[in-house]
Amino acid sequence: MNQDSDSSDQPTGQDPLLLLKTLQLLWTKKEMKKLKEEARRGFAGLEEPLAGLLAMLEGSGDWKGKGHSLGYCITTELQLWMKEHPAAQQSGIKLKKLQARVLRILAQCPANLLDPLISIYQLHTADRNYLLGHVSHLYHRGDYKEAAVLSIKLKLQPDQDVEKMCTPLLLQDKINLVEDYVGDYPELQSKLLQILDTWCEPGFNIRDITSQYQGLSRYKPEKFNRKMLSKLVFRLLDRFNADPALCPNVVNQRHLRTLNYLFYKRFVEKTMTQENWTDHVQPWFPFQSTVGENRWLQGHLMQLLIRYCDLNTAAGWAQRCNLPKEMLPYGVADELQKLQEQERVEEAAKADRYEERKKEDYYQLPIPRANIHFLQTWEETLRCWEKVLRPGQVVGIDMEWRPSFGMVGKPRVSLLQIALQDEVFLLDLPRLLEQAVTEAEKEKLPHFIQRLYSDAAITKLGYGMSGDLSSLAATWSSLKDTDKQAQGVVDLLTVDKQLQKSSIDWKKGGQKVDVVSPEQSGEDRGFRQPEKGLSLLVQHVLGKPLDKTEQLSNWEKRPLREEQILYAASDAYCLLEIYEKLCKDPASFGLSSDLTGSLVGKPSIKPRAKKQLNKQEVLSPSVQQCEGHQKETSCPPAPISPKEFSVVCDNMLQGLGRYLRCLGVDVQMLENEDDHRKAAEIARQEGRVILTSGLPYQTLRSQVAEGRCFSVNSSEKAKEQAVQVLKHFNVQVSLADIFSRCQVCNCDKYLKVPRERMRQLVAGGGQAPGDSPTGCLARSEDEPSQSCGAAATPHGKRLEGLEQRGAAAALAGGTALQVAAIPPGVLDRAELTDFYCCTRCGKVFWEGSHFGRVVSQFQDVLVATEDEQSIYELS
Repeated sequence: MNQDSDSSDQPTGQDPLLLLKTLQLLWTKKEMKKLKEEARRGFAGLEEPLAGLLAMLEGSGDWKGKGHSLGYCITTELQLWMKEHPAAQQSGIKLKKLQARVLRILAQCPANLLDPLISIYQLHTADRNYLLGHVSHLYHRGDYKEAAVLSIKLKLQPDQDVEKMCTPLLLQDKINLVEDYVGDYPELQSKLLQILDTWCEPGFNIRDITSQYQGLSRYKPEKFNRKMLSKLVFRLLDRFNADPALCPNVVNQRHLRTLNYLFYKRFVEKTMTQENWTDHVQPWFPFQSTVGENRWLQGHLMQLLIRYCDLNTAAGWAQRCNLPKEMLPYGVADELQKLQEQERVEEAAKADRYEERKKEDYYQLPIPRANIHFLQTWEETLRCWEKVLRPGQVVGIDMEWRPSFGMVGKPRVSLLQIALQDEVFLLDLPRLLEQAVTEAEKEKLPHFIQRLYSDAAITKLGYGMSGDLSSLAATWSSLKDTDKQAQGVVDLLTVDKQLQKSSIDWKKGGQKVDVVSPEQSGEDRGFRQPEKGLSLLVQHVLGKPLDKTEQLSNWEKRPLREEQILYAASDAYCLLEIYEKLCKDPASFGLSSDLTGSLVGKPSIKPRAKKQLNKQEVLSPSVQQCEGHQKETSCPPAPISPKEFSVVCDNMLQGLGRYLRCLGVDVQMLENEDDHRKAAEIARQEGRVILTSGLPYQTLRSQVAEGRCFSVNSSEKAKEQAVQVLKHFNVQVSLADIFSRCQVCNCDKYLKVPRERMRQLVAGGGQAPGDSPTGCLARSEDEPSQSCGAAATPHGKRLEGLEQRGAAAALAGGTALQVAAIPPGVLDRAELTDFYCCTRCGKVFWEGSHFGRVVSQFQDVLVATEDEQSIYELS
């Protein structure tokens, strides 16, 4: 018999409070099945079940807590029961009275009760003015969060003042709730952005509006500095896909920060040429340059010029910007007439000296200038295609685009460079697209690029191809799957990684040296930063680095300068020379003899290692089609070792990064102050997978190739997140991988020092300890220890060679060993025979108990050989 409809054993008009006591007893005993049965019998026995539920909620306080409560259980059971007994539903005056009662409860109930109660009492049908009045009452009582949540549930936002509702929530750092409040209403999103923009006006003080809101809890005034507000506004612009023109103050502040950055690069670091710097700040292209025709920014430009340069330079820019005399600082107007000739003479002299020095210090193109072809017409381009698409060809490919400096949007390719053995073609993509009229003509160029990348008979060379193809996909949507179709590609970023492993001095890069000749004045003297990326690879293989001073050029501006043309051609042609030299003598660079076979890949553009290539082909979160199957199935990635897996962790996942590094994974971590977009830059440059969580995932995923960005569950602890990542990418961790990397600096090379030798170093007074007081650093329960104490040894590469410099122990490369950080008593432990010192940071490690702890924590993903397992069991 159906117990729900059998009410013969229940008296009519049963007291709901008596039913509540019965249910409370069953709840205490955790007899959930009986509780649900008794609740349904009780509903059938109540004269008015809806009123009865309110009486039970009003008569009990155990429903106010978060999570699964008795009140939640009773409410959801009534909701199900009402669907089976629609005749019990109320209407008219009775329903209005019940709605008035339930509104008083909604202001106090947890979030999981809102939807069931709104549904049961049909609050969406209630008088809208009455609902707005109730929400207004909550608001004026200081219950700002409750008022907003109820407004969202009842969809009252179009009839409310978005500034009034959102301001107290922003002051309480409830930005997620604010985003939910405006989420479905583009007009409200625009108003919210305009409100936040007014908070970024010069002279605005957030404390001027806080006095209007009483009873604010968790008020965080430090959240409302202009930098934090700017980051929030740009994130919301990206999320809502809104027009940046809504936020002129924030955009101006971003431009001003860019302007300060450009001044630093040009006049402090001196790593940007005058021409590149000019391109970014000049006023002639108002929609593309930093300063444009914005008088406010031009005024700041004048102040920065006076600060970093002199009156002459400021006067020259005042003339460029056509500034009115009343805007000019004191003394600038007097310099306008005598500046131009003096600048021309000085720039010419500096250019001559700089060109001479460049030929000595940097890689030079070995082909004549006449063999560099800048293509701007379809006729020229067709002749280029005929040469490039010949079978057996080896071509170097590179691309250039205008730097975005963190602004919203993806970079679009402006220049495509293709290098052959004796000539280089530079394709002017914007000009070629302008000439295409019909759809068929517009698809000519992407069709050629697809043919080139998919032809296995043509070897394509690149460096960091993932980022290049991502930018191509942003330029033409038809190229979004080029990475999957690519064949015969060689990403020299792979070689970069292999060379880094084979040489201890590889990552040191170039030393800081004078770029300009000694006779130049101190004002003109700069320093070359350590080489990195492709420039470092060119230096290591060919003897001299690339000259990267044109890297930050405005590649959209036409005509291109001669320096830009030579730079672009060099970037592509050097790939051919690197490849040729490595193939001729791979052993001299520490590479395998079958270099060509190991580098030329099948359909993949991330040839970090063969196992990882196969893995990356199936990293898309969506279900993919497996070869040889008739239906869609999930293709597991091929297993890889931690040595073949490199990641960059977003700044909210530093705990996860430490765990992965503990297991031997190559991990870079963003600092707390870093913008999330920096992860995409690192991933593109170094071929890493991005690990992130929450909203940044959507932004970062669009900036790298498919499958190169993974979102972890932010609600889990760092250890569980690590297991999730390892399983997703099928990373097989062995006992030899555990603590194979330094937990402080990520280095995988250790110096093995016998105990007696270490005792001598300590007795002699070693290097003073750094930030860390000991070699065994304790972490919280959720994070791995940095002790690097394995059952056997750290399993990274071990090097021999130690120098004693006075009282300080140091490696041959100059790294000081932190021997003074070893606690008293450690050297006297009989079981310790050796110590292991990181060759990069000098941290000293020794055998400890953490190895067994890590093994037990990660046994689900640990793969141990029989020999390793027997060693561990014996230990």
